[in-house]
Amino acid sequence: MNGVANDSNGQANGVKKTSTQLQIIDENQHFTQELSQSMKDEWHLADSGFNYNLVAVFGSQSTGKSTLLNRLFGTNFDVMSESARRQTTKGIWMSRGKDMNVLIMDVEGTDGRERGEDQDFERKSALFSMATSNVIIVNLWEHQVGLYQGANMGLLKTVFEVNLQLFQAARGKEKTLLLFVIRDHVGATPLANLANTLTADLDRIWQSVSKPEGLENCSINDYFDFMFTALPHKLLLPEKFEEEVIKLRERFVNQNHKDFVFKPNYSKRVPADGFHVYAEGIWDQIMSNKDLDLPTQQELLAQYRCDEIATVAFEAFLGKIKGFRQPIEAGKIIEGLGPQMEEIRNTTIKQFDKDASRYHSDVYKRKRNEILNKANSQLHAFYLGQLKNLSKKAITMFNSRIQEKLKGEGYDFAEVVLNARNEVEDYFKKNAESIVLTETDWTYDEEITQLQEGIDEIAAKSRIEETKKMINGLEKAFQAQINEFVTLYFKSPTPDMWTKIVNKFQEVLDKTEQQLLKKAKSFNSSEEENAKSVENLRKRSWQQLRKKIDDELADNMFLLKLRERFEEKFRYDDEGLPKVWKPEDDIDAHFRKSRDDALKLIPLFAKIQIEGIELDIPSDEEFDFNESLIILSETRQHDLTVRFKRESDAFYLEAKRSVVATTARVPYWVLLLLVVLGWNEFVTIITSPVYLVLFSFVGFVGYIIWLLNLFGPVESFCRMIGTEIVKLGSDKVRSSLQGGSTGEKLSQYIGGESKKEQ
Repeated sequence: MNGVANDSNGQANGVKKTSTQLQIIDENQHFTQELSQSMKDEWHLADSGFNYNLVAVFGSQSTGKSTLLNRLFGTNFDVMSESARRQTTKGIWMSRGKDMNVLIMDVEGTDGRERGEDQDFERKSALFSMATSNVIIVNLWEHQVGLYQGANMGLLKTVFEVNLQLFQAARGKEKTLLLFVIRDHVGATPLANLANTLTADLDRIWQSVSKPEGLENCSINDYFDFMFTALPHKLLLPEKFEEEVIKLRERFVNQNHKDFVFKPNYSKRVPADGFHVYAEGIWDQIMSNKDLDLPTQQELLAQYRCDEIATVAFEAFLGKIKGFRQPIEAGKIIEGLGPQMEEIRNTTIKQFDKDASRYHSDVYKRKRNEILNKANSQLHAFYLGQLKNLSKKAITMFNSRIQEKLKGEGYDFAEVVLNARNEVEDYFKKNAESIVLTETDWTYDEEITQLQEGIDEIAAKSRIEETKKMINGLEKAFQAQINEFVTLYFKSPTPDMWTKIVNKFQEVLDKTEQQLLKKAKSFNSSEEENAKSVENLRKRSWQQLRKKIDDELADNMFLLKLRERFEEKFRYDDEGLPKVWKPEDDIDAHFRKSRDDALKLIPLFAKIQIEGIELDIPSDEEFDFNESLIILSETRQHDLTVRFKRESDAFYLEAKRSVVATTARVPYWVLLLLVVLGWNEFVTIITSPVYLVLFSFVGFVGYIIWLLNLFGPVESFCRMIGTEIVKLGSDKVRSSLQGGSTGEKLSQYIGGESKKEQ
């Protein structure tokens, strides 16, 4: 574009534009850049979609083409001055028909003296008109009918020949209507005869056109339809001329007219908002001396416009979905995400379809798939994020459900896990299905597999914990039972003590194993796992028994058992009464017998006897069952024997002292002397309540000591008390003497003695 014209006649270089018309191609063959703006702002056709048509006119110069267009469509194209007889229309001009969605294209006339023999622009403008127009008005005088150049037959042949490839591509889809308007028809020759002449000429030049392979027998009617009309002389019959023009206009505006020209199969299927790109692309190809390929131009136009429409629609789409990102990244689950995404995406596609569906079908479908795939790609990230959040929530739900159920009593672990699993999987699948969009291949198979793996992991951990709790509970119950019977049998040890203990152990262990296997069924434990659990239970149960035995047979506890057995035999008679030793009793023999009887407990407790009893207690690197049968090693037996003998000697000495005490006789005269000499004291005691109570208490204590034969222990106790008193006194004296240095105390002592002497 070289600028906007200022003169009313449009005679200047460059593209010229008035308020109603636009020079789209100037005489220098430059295409305008203002066509899009005119379609929007001046002609208001940009939003018409396919609801518009385009009419072009060409013919010889000065045949009244512009005048005809102005009368037919109410346009304002410049017309030739009758006095000047010079070219008026230069290049190609365009305007909109009055009160109709029709673009009118006024093409520079052919055979003008200004162009001379340069027919390049004539051919290019004719090609451009045929490629873009629904209807082409061929304007010619009546006397030109039958002439080769005057009727533009040479030009039409050139156009047919150069663009037969175009017609081949469009065959059966789009046609072009050639409307021949015969001017200054005086009526001497009927219109029908003139039409036949023109039709014959057209058939003849079609036959002479060089056709590509495969189209040798094609007919001109495969690509063109023809109409013929005539107009009377404008100057001689002006009223008749105007009347016929009005009738001709009906063909362009009245859809019910039998000769209505804008039939659907004439449309080039170019939306109004993309017409400027389409037209410019065709002109560029013409200027590049390339064969005009209409489908390619339509595809390029469709690609250009569809890209623009898709960009606008996709930007709006991104603005609507950006609110999903933050909550999903924060780990939240968006309620109704699937329907929201579906609605936003479908709205975007509908917006694209509304503006782009009128373009080339293949390009439109391809671009539609592209924007659909782009939208799905954007939404897929939210889909995966929502699935991730759903999976996390499902895992949390599963964990909380089983923990809640496991707090109760009498639950079936397998049933608890199964119910919780079904609940969370249904929750996940339901919500995952709700966000799967149509026209996608989205699946959540991998996510459901990961969820199931997570559930299995939690279930396995819970099963291990619950199994431990169950086993711990069984072991506690087992421990309580074995503590009871071990303590009972150890209180009264007998030769068959170990047989009783082991049999009781086996009985309790069998019951515990049955409880273990019964509860293990609810954990879906395998046979291998059950066997391992039973093996561990047996080993741990035996270790519990052994621990109880070790606690009962610790050194101090075992010495106490020996002492109790010894005292039971040595200090009590067969009726369980304390023995009072007499001089005639054989204390030595009785002592040896009692001590030997007590020492028999050591070999009895030394080893667990399981002869004749089958115990299946597994051994491993850390535990040896056979070694666990030994309770007291030989060294420990010897040590316990020595310690017990030392302790038992005290009982022997005590018995001896009690016999000596009872055998010492006091002479009777001494007793009589004590009575005589102590009569006054006796009277004092019985007459004084204080002395009487004190004497009675001392006498009672002495009687108890004598009765229980405790003189030996009392003597030992008093001796020990005396020894401690002497020791404490010595320590006090020693500490007081060590409070200062010995030399200082000695100096003070000597100094004091010297002063006394002076």
